[in-house]
Amino acid sequence: MSILDIAFKDLLQVLRDKRSLLFIVAMPLIFTFVMGFAYRGMVQTPDLRLALGLVDQDPEGQLSAALGSELEQAEGLRLERIDLPDAQEAVRSGNLSAVLVIPADYSAKTLAGESVQLLLVVDPFSNQGQSALELVRPVVMHLSSSVQIAELSLQQLEALAPLADEAARRSEKSAAFQAAALAWTQAQDAARVQVEKVTGAQPSGASTPFGGNPYNQSSPGILVMFTLFGLITSATLLVQERKSRTLQRMMTTALHTWEIIAGHLLAMFLLVMLQSLLLIVFGQLVLGVDYMRQPFAILLVMTSLAAWAAALGLLIGTIAKGDEQVILIAMISMFLLSALGGAWFPLEGAGRTFAAVGALTPTAWAMTGFQNLLVRGLSFDAALLPSAVQLAYALLFFAVAVWQFRKQVA
Repeated sequence: MSILDIAFKDLLQVLRDKRSLLFIVAMPLIFTFVMGFAYRGMVQTPDLRLALGLVDQDPEGQLSAALGSELEQAEGLRLERIDLPDAQEAVRSGNLSAVLVIPADYSAKTLAGESVQLLLVVDPFSNQGQSALELVRPVVMHLSSSVQIAELSLQQLEALAPLADEAARRSEKSAAFQAAALAWTQAQDAARVQVEKVTGAQPSGASTPFGGNPYNQSSPGILVMFTLFGLITSATLLVQERKSRTLQRMMTTALHTWEIIAGHLLAMFLLVMLQSLLLIVFGQLVLGVDYMRQPFAILLVMTSLAAWAAALGLLIGTIAKGDEQVILIAMISMFLLSALGGAWFPLEGAGRTFAAVGALTPTAWAMTGFQNLLVRGLSFDAALLPSAVQLAYALLFFAVAVWQFRKQVA
């Protein structure tokens, strides 16, 4: 018997049970429909754009004006202008995902060639804060590139004919910056139109609740929720093996402990991936959820979700003493993680304390990854951090499960 044999055995036992198929496939589809209709009927729905505060201490500056204008137009961001004393408290309380501070004389010093740093106030442990950072970074890079282009243009101009004085130099550089920024924006707009012609309509994202489709919330939310529920059967197999002493007999074979653990973990992982794939295909073809806009990013989020869910299932199977405990622990985990992690409703619409606690759960990071792609319309990079955090949870659950498993077979 090998790792694959153990995994295949577990999968056959699960799939032979018609009741497990009901909860793995049928129930998630029903709940997705029900929750989608509930969201559609909501009178007031939360704005899922990330709230970014802007402290502009250079209100008359050319660069600060350009930066503020681009941030207001950035997809996935909702800009709020605030005062500096309120910045840290706004981020700490969760009212704002981050605050960008533009220092005094930023425009003049930058155009004069001095290095002036922008300040981004952000909670490093907040998934929304990290997502805001990813949205702000390209806008700042665009501005910096325009300044560099303006400097190069000015150098070429001075090589042909030296300017009369410093005032003339500042005027020429300001005009060059404005031209560079405008050309960059026009190039981006042209590229965006071209992409839309090829791929069709892009998610409206920021200004429309749930990206214009309530199933953008219910489809991944129910997927995450029933991923945990579906592990009841898999975890029960471990308990039954232990009670029937099958596990002890397996330990007397040539199999190593890690091979037994890996076999069970692989079965749970494949089960979650199969369930997720079915729900994603259903969401894409029936509910109009555009998972295929970023297929590789969706696959990354889905794989990391399956990893920590399978590791959690393995942990439940090792600590539960009987079938009843498996069901109890799995149900508590499902309800708590689903509610706190934003699977039932977006955390942006919850209270501050609730959202802060929920942001610590792996389900919150899974939902952030899905919402970044489906609701906010972001690129592949927006899936990297949520996936990395989920994999960290997977390692944590797996380590505890292995420790508990070794205690039992010792």
